[in-house]
Amino acid sequence: MSNQIERSILDRSNPERLRASKRVTVVSMVWNLVLTGAQTVIGTLGHSQALVADGLHTLSDLITDILVLFAVIHGHKAADADHPYGHARVETAVSLILGIALFGVGVGIAIRGGMRLSSHDVFIIPSAATLVTAVLTLVVKEVLYHYTMRTARRYDSNMLRGNAWHHRSDAISSLIVAAGIGGSMLGFGHFDAFAAILVAIMVMKVGVSLGWAALRELVDTGLSVQQTYAIEHAITAVPEVKALHVLRTRSMGGKALVDVHIQVSSTISVSEGHHISEVVRQQVINQVDEVDDVMVHVDPEDDERTAPSIHLPLRHVLVPQLCQAWASIPAGAALGDEDITLHYANGKLQVDLVLPRQLLENQPRVNAEQLAEQFAEAARSVVTLARVVVYFH
Repeated sequence: MSNQIERSILDRSNPERLRASKRVTVVSMVWNLVLTGAQTVIGTLGHSQALVADGLHTLSDLITDILVLFAVIHGHKAADADHPYGHARVETAVSLILGIALFGVGVGIAIRGGMRLSSHDVFIIPSAATLVTAVLTLVVKEVLYHYTMRTARRYDSNMLRGNAWHHRSDAISSLIVAAGIGGSMLGFGHFDAFAAILVAIMVMKVGVSLGWAALRELVDTGLSVQQTYAIEHAITAVPEVKALHVLRTRSMGGKALVDVHIQVSSTISVSEGHHISEVVRQQVINQVDEVDDVMVHVDPEDDERTAPSIHLPLRHVLVPQLCQAWASIPAGAALGDEDITLHYANGKLQVDLVLPRQLLENQPRVNAEQLAEQFAEAARSVVTLARVVVYFH
């Protein structure tokens, strides 16, 4: 029961998940708006370039919060005709934009800090109000980190995890700003500019990390070796699966989609093959947390190594031709379409025939092997044949 509750929570269509994601993002937006105003105004009036830089950093967070809120709303929409796989990659696209924006902000802050260090202007000592603002910002950002990360873990949202780490990086940058302002107030005027450059480096690092992860997902990078091994283990644990091949994975909005070919016995029914595929699908989803859906292709053989059967005709073409070839065999007149089973394997065809038992009674000198050979001989004029197997009922 606990697993069912957990999967319900992690379901992207879960209304509770959507409400919690919206709530976290709106709280973050409100605080970022307040902090942006306080940092830029007090930093400008108090002569702290580092605090102004941190204010611009917070402004970028406010903008990205708006993007995150957009992604939260639209990324949870169900699949439709234009988006048959859902809208989960809205989160990925927003994460990429977020990474590019953070990197650009970091470059701008670094350039401005470097220009100030290289200038010959006299450094103006920041006011005490700037130090108080930096410390308050640090506290607020650290609280936002824990608040956002708790929700991200509960609902398994990579986008919210990214936003949480933004808050943590903001807290660290505010610590650097506070140290820079404190150093300037103690008489080391260049500390404030150094702090601004350090903040810029941190912002660029977060931007590169977030953008690279999103870019890898957008180009369908597969899961790790460990995750792939866990998927293989879950599939091969089903006894009816003889082997697997063409295992492909890709990420989508923090979850994974899997395509796999499984090999089963070539003599089972279509319905049994379908049932095995559904068991495989459910087992992978249940055992590997990252997997959201599995597409299972059922093979009677390893079609990567054996000769393909694509050149062989389908039933609607083949059966009439076979029946015509078998018309000269007395037992052939008793065959109906439902009595003929076709097996395509290794580039050849095996045919199973079911005949009435009365044929043996009427023709005691004819056995199943002899009939099979007669049917096979006649069928070879129509198709490349492995063999014919005759059953009686």
